Amino acid sequence: MNKQLYINEIQALFDDVQRARVFEDQKMMTDAVPVFPVSQINAEYEEKKGRKDFDLKDFVMANFDFLGAKISIQREEQLPIEQHIEKLWDELTRTAYEEKGTLLKLPKPYIVPGGRFNEFFYWDSYFIMLGLQASGRTEMMENIIENCSYLIQNVGFVPNASRTHFLSRSQPPYFSLMLDLLFETTNDEKIYIRYHDTLEKEYAFWMNGEEWLDNESSVKRVVKTKNGDILNRYYDAENAPRPESYLIDIEDSENTGNEFYRNIRSACESGWDFSSRWFADGEHIQTIETLNIAEVDLNSLLWHLEKTLAKSSALQNMTDQENYFAERAAKRRQMINTYFWDENTECYKDYHLKKHKNTPSEHIAALYPLFLELADQKQAEAVAKHIAEKFLYQGGLVTTTKKSGQQWDLPNAWAPYQWLGFKAMKNYGFNELAEKIKNNWCGNVERVYSNTGKLMEKYNALDTETIAGGGEYPNQDGFGWTNGVYLKLKQN
Repeated sequence: MNKQLYINEIQALFDDVQRARVFEDQKMMTDAVPVFPVSQINAEYEEKKGRKDFDLKDFVMANFDFLGAKISIQREEQLPIEQHIEKLWDELTRTAYEEKGTLLKLPKPYIVPGGRFNEFFYWDSYFIMLGLQASGRTEMMENIIENCSYLIQNVGFVPNASRTHFLSRSQPPYFSLMLDLLFETTNDEKIYIRYHDTLEKEYAFWMNGEEWLDNESSVKRVVKTKNGDILNRYYDAENAPRPESYLIDIEDSENTGNEFYRNIRSACESGWDFSSRWFADGEHIQTIETLNIAEVDLNSLLWHLEKTLAKSSALQNMTDQENYFAERAAKRRQMINTYFWDENTECYKDYHLKKHKNTPSEHIAALYPLFLELADQKQAEAVAKHIAEKFLYQGGLVTTTKKSGQQWDLPNAWAPYQWLGFKAMKNYGFNELAEKIKNNWCGNVERVYSNTGKLMEKYNALDTETIAGGGEYPNQDGFGWTNGVYLKLKQN
C-alpha cells in the first residue's frame, strides 16, 4: 500500500507519540510508513487509546513500517579511506519511484547523507556531487540535477529534503551551481538551455511577492529595505513545531514570541539549524529572529542564479531576458557590498532588517562573496585575514566564533565550508591558506576514520581528540557531504 502521507492526517496520534517520547529520535515517527489506510489507523486509535491495557508503542509498531530508519555502515576490515568512500556511494544510493509514507517520489536514484538521514537533501547534494565528480560518477551527478529539476517543476522549489513535511521550505539554492559543476565535468553548454525553465521557476520561488512590497517591508523570502532595495531572507510558510523535532520545539517555545516556530523553521531553510547567528542575544534559541535577517550567503547564491539565467538566456539568443537578468545580477552585486560588507570589521556579515545595520555574529558564511568571486581583492584580503586568525583551527574551519552548544557554532567544522574556504582562498591567490584549510580538515577526517572506521557529519576543529557534538541529535556517520568534500579536496 503506497500512499503519500502528510503528518496532519495522523495529527492526534502523531502528537501523542511525540509527546510520550515513544522513540528516542523524533524523526523516527515522521519517516514511518502506514501499513493500513490512515483512516483505519485513526479510527482504531480513537477506539483503543483509552483502554487500560493499551500500549502506544505496540500500536505504532503494529500499524507502521520503519524500514530503513537508520543507515549503519559496517565493514569486516578497515579499507583505505578512498576505497571506503567508493563503496559508500553505492551503499548510500536510494530510489523512490513511488510515494511511501512521507517520502516524496523522485524519477532518478540519488545519494542520501547517511545515519538518520535516509532521504534526498537539497544543499547536501551539491557537496555530494563534488565527490561524485572526483569519482567519475557523472551519471549520478546528472540524476541529482534531474531530481532537483523534477521537484522544482512539480513543487515549485527543491524542498529542504524529499518528505512531505518539508514542503514549506527549501534550502540554500545550489541548483545553478550544480549545473556549473556538471558543465565543468562534461563541457556541454546545452545543460543551461535544457534547464533554463527550471532555473526561472526556482528564481520565481525565491522572488515571489516582490511586486507587493513597500519600503521597509517583507513578504515570504523577499524584503525591501527602507531605501527601497530588494534583498532576500530565509523563510518557512508554516508557524508550527517541526514534526522531526516536535517536542524539542514545543519545549523551546515557552516564553517566546508568536512567530517562534516560523523563525526556527526559517533557520532550517538556511541549513544552519542551529547557530548563535540567529539569536538576538547570541546565546539562547528562545531569542531566535531569523525573519529579521537578510543573509549574505543566500543573496550571494541568488546573484549566481541571476548570472546563470543571464547566461542561459544568452545561449538561446533571448536578448531581453539576458539583459533583465544581467541587470538584476549587477544590482544585487552592488547591494551585497552595500548591505553585507561591514566597514568597521572589514568582513561580510548578515544585515538586520529592523535595526538597519549588520548583525554582530561573526560567521563563516562571509566566505560566499569570495567563493563566488563577488569581492574585490582588498575585501578578499581582509576576509582571508579574519579566516586565518579567527576561524582556522588544527581540525579545519569553524562556523562561528561563539561557543553556544549549538551544532553550527564553535567548535564544529562542517564539510561544506572547508570546500568553500579552500576555493575562496584559491580564487584570490591565497594558496598557502587554502592548503592549510584543506590539510587541517582532511587530517582530522583521516584521524577520526582511522580511530572509528567512520566518516562523520561534522568534526571538532579545536580538540581533534574528540568527535564533534552539540545539536538536537547525535553526530551521524555516513556521511554524504563529508565524503564528497574529502575526495574533491584530495584531488586538488
